[in-house]
Amino acid sequence: MSGDGAAPGPAEDRVSAFSWLSTAVLDGDGLLIEWSPGAERLLGYSSDILGSSAADLLAGRLPETVRQAWTKKSPWRSKVELHHRDGNRVTVELLAVPETAADGAQRWALVAVAGAERWPHEENMLTKWAFNQSPFPNAIYDGDGRLLRISDAAARVLGVSEEETLGRRLTEFLPGDPYEYLEALIRTVFRTGKPNNLETYVRTLGESRPHAWKVFVCPLKEESGRVHSVWVSSLDTTEETQARERLALLDEASARIGTTLDVEYTARELAEVTIPRFADASCVDLLESVLCNDEPPSGLDSRAFVLRRVVCRTTLEDADYSAEAEVHAEDSPAGLCLAAGVPLLMRPGSADFDHWVGQFPPPAGQTCDSGIDSVIAVPFRARRRPLGVALFARRGRPDPFTDDDLVLAGELVARAAVCVDNARRYRRERATAVALQRSLLPSRPPSQSAVEVASRYLPAASRVGVGGDWFDVIPISGARVALVVGDVVGHGIHASAAMARLRTAVRTLADVDLSPDELLTQLDDLVISWSADDELEEGGVISSGFGATCLYAVYDPISRLCTLARAGHLQPAVVSPDGSADFLDLPGGPPLGLGGLPFETIEVELPEESLLVLFTDGLIESNNRDLERGLGRLRHSLASAVGPLETICDHVLASMLPERSADDVALLVARTRALDADRVATWELPADPAVVAEARRQVSARLTSWGMDDAVFTAELIVSELVTNAIRYARAPIELRLIHDDNLIYEVSDASTTSPHLRRARTFDEGGRGLFLVAQVSQRWGTRQTSAGKTIWAECPPL
Repeated sequence: MSGDGAAPGPAEDRVSAFSWLSTAVLDGDGLLIEWSPGAERLLGYSSDILGSSAADLLAGRLPETVRQAWTKKSPWRSKVELHHRDGNRVTVELLAVPETAADGAQRWALVAVAGAERWPHEENMLTKWAFNQSPFPNAIYDGDGRLLRISDAAARVLGVSEEETLGRRLTEFLPGDPYEYLEALIRTVFRTGKPNNLETYVRTLGESRPHAWKVFVCPLKEESGRVHSVWVSSLDTTEETQARERLALLDEASARIGTTLDVEYTARELAEVTIPRFADASCVDLLESVLCNDEPPSGLDSRAFVLRRVVCRTTLEDADYSAEAEVHAEDSPAGLCLAAGVPLLMRPGSADFDHWVGQFPPPAGQTCDSGIDSVIAVPFRARRRPLGVALFARRGRPDPFTDDDLVLAGELVARAAVCVDNARRYRRERATAVALQRSLLPSRPPSQSAVEVASRYLPAASRVGVGGDWFDVIPISGARVALVVGDVVGHGIHASAAMARLRTAVRTLADVDLSPDELLTQLDDLVISWSADDELEEGGVISSGFGATCLYAVYDPISRLCTLARAGHLQPAVVSPDGSADFLDLPGGPPLGLGGLPFETIEVELPEESLLVLFTDGLIESNNRDLERGLGRLRHSLASAVGPLETICDHVLASMLPERSADDVALLVARTRALDADRVATWELPADPAVVAEARRQVSARLTSWGMDDAVFTAELIVSELVTNAIRYARAPIELRLIHDDNLIYEVSDASTTSPHLRRARTFDEGGRGLFLVAQVSQRWGTRQTSAGKTIWAECPPL
């Protein structure tokens, strides 16, 4: 092995030799008979060394174990020193293997194994570069907490230099509780040899507020296992921590806002949730019509509208507010905010900043709260109708409102606005919301014979009572059935709307007869496009994109094969007829909306009377977030469930959810059936027009044997048209299949991927009427792609 370019020098040869395979072959007398380019790069000798004794290359004696192995002609491996052509020595790990040549002669194959020698200078430079150029603060301490090394990033963050800190304890140059605790942790790790970590808030040099840090403390051990020093690395997790805090606040708001059917109390709940975690002052002004429980206007009056302050909470104990009504013009800041329909962030120097500051009650003895440094105004809107305005202010904090806080405020107010409007409508509106959610799910299973199904849906234990979990049972061609379960992240009206869009999309795609992986791919593209459209509608400021998971399964009662794929959803459970339960090893796939990642499909054969159980995560994560434990409990519950499917569903819910779930729960249980072989007839047809009559005769005879003579005329018409089209326009092999299910199903398969299209023939056209006639006499018809081509099918009710 060799490369192009200039030949390296001797020193470079020795360094790069470890990247090349160095081999040689000795004869029985120890003479070199083969010499590879890698060996030449390693030792500098060219092929003119052939015929020389290998012993001349040794720079020292071989170990006794090697000599014995050489005598016994057994393989050996050892570190040896060899002479380089330039006079230096090269240490390698040599592997020697005896072998027999084609002529029967004994010889030895030698291989120099890479990595026998380390180059301290290069290794030290790499370590130094990695340590100092790492973007993460790093430091090394001895067992007493004295600094041995500090990276450039750590020195910048702490505002110190390596020269003034080396040899000093951590608390000598960084006093304070966090550093005292870290120093104690360093000693503990040094003593125990076990790594540890901590999360803390620290305000570093030049920062106006503390940052969240995750600190990793790990022992550095010698080859003997003795702890030599302690390595400390830190990661700034401020953004992640703030994101978690925002999510926690949203979660708390979901639980605390809307607990009663009272408009004023719901507004107070919003203010109390946001003080002081989110803001120092919070006010809610609602339209007078909303407080009177009238239908909110579709738009603002062209001249004026009335806002009444419902609540104002502030961290200043002596602040107060007036509940009097105030008239606003259409072009006032409040009117412009309501008309825009999006949250506004104001800072000193922004338009109308002083106006918004004046909306908050000032401290006692002052006419204006001059300490406010940022204000957020969020329009209360529900069902595209204005309800009022929510105001939030921060006073003297090191972190004024940011764009992320603007998004959070919009989410908080959007949740509260729905609750306020629901409260205005009283229980009638709440009942409507719950009824809407349940109406989006199938109330009763559709007519099909592939599986027997039972289902349950439980809304979350919240007053809103709506969410994004869903399931569906979809009959598809060929007597098959599609079973679907999905979960849209979040709760409330938005999650229900997203769920409805997903369910509709799945039904549409299932009707096209896509395979499970292709269906999820199309669904993933739809979710991405929906998110992009929503973002454009909001001007690119606030995206209402959503996250969702989905599991799609297709069961064929003829072959008893079940084809499944999932997008980030939990794997389904299967209960065998003997009562044993387990979960299918189905590749997870990414959640919907990520894009660019494939979905995988598996195909399993299910015995008749097997149970296929599909569910959402609310079923197993109701009381804890331990996924494995929840799945284990579900497996045990399914194994002990017997009886009708309705009884099994009740048993599973009772054992898995002793209390009301904090999340939506969707459960779908299907018992598989098998279609008798005598109810399916299949014929292989040659691509000959003369076979059409024979196909009609065969189908008629089979219908007569089934006692369905009344269906013969329609069957002959459908079979004639479908088989003729396949022979005329498609390619062999051609197969005709007749299925006697609840309906009669006629299928013609061929090797062509071109799908026919229905068209209306003109008066004097000789063709174009075949599929039109099929569509007229059948209940439904369609085309599905297969791995070998396509299948055209038609379904007719028995006469």
